[in-house]
Amino acid sequence: MRRNALLVPLIIFTAIVIALFWQLTRNAQGDDPTLLESALIGKTMPQFHLASLTDPSQRFDNRVFMQGKPLLLNVWATWCPTCRAEHQYLRQLALEGVRVVGVNYKDNRQQANAWLRELGNSYIINLDDGDGMFGLDLGVYGAPETFLIDGNGVIRYRHAGELNAEVWEREMKPLWERYSREGR
Repeated sequence: MRRNALLVPLIIFTAIVIALFWQLTRNAQGDDPTLLESALIGKTMPQFHLASLTDPSQRFDNRVFMQGKPLLLNVWATWCPTCRAEHQYLRQLALEGVRVVGVNYKDNRQQANAWLRELGNSYIINLDDGDGMFGLDLGVYGAPETFLIDGNGVIRYRHAGELNAEVWEREMKPLWERYSREGR
């Protein structure tokens, strides 16, 4: 009886080790957990009506994304440490002429505005998605996530995780340049 009692924990431990080993080898083979499929690639932005984060009396809808020029839609929050890490790079992109719309996701408006005052505001518009419903419509898993939207409001690319120089140069910049040429 005592022998069986020791066997159960050993079996559970072995199963956990096998699962962890499988996960590690899966990632070593090139599976990137930040590459999340999006059913919205190639589709128009979901309909929305959201208030500005900085001025709640100002409201925005899909026309924000139909200006004839591409832009980035960056989902961020003050509770997200990776958002803080990527913020300076977004500021750099904005200074280089990349238009970025922010979506403050499931956050406190006052804290978010204080965060922007402290770190600077890289966004041409910042939408308040306090209840997360717009993020849900976008298929957001968490923050940060960045979408490349063409000038007609069509989602062309999605990146989950930190947007940095490597990701921009390798994945997003070629698309940005393509849709910038098409929008002229």
